[in-house]
Amino acid sequence: MTTIIVRNNNVEKAIRSLKRKVQKNGLIKELRDRQYYQKPSEKKREKHKAKMKKIFLAQKKQDEMNGIVIIKGKKVKRL
Repeated sequence: MTTIIVRNNNVEKAIRSLKRKVQKNGLIKELRDRQYYQKPSEKKREKHKAKMKKIFLAQKKQDEMNGIVIIKGKKVKRL
């Protein structure tokens, strides 16, 4: 359980810190996921899609570090 202390009647600051803690714990994401039933196959598909996106972004970053640029859908070494 998360506890937030309001200091000097600064409720806005307390609300910001509460939102930050809740988001860090992943509570909001879990509630949104549970809002509607999702078939196990759909969960698996979304998990795979997120994994592939992470791999793609890592590969893109690696290519940039090596000086490779994508031009018209093909990887080209920058001179």
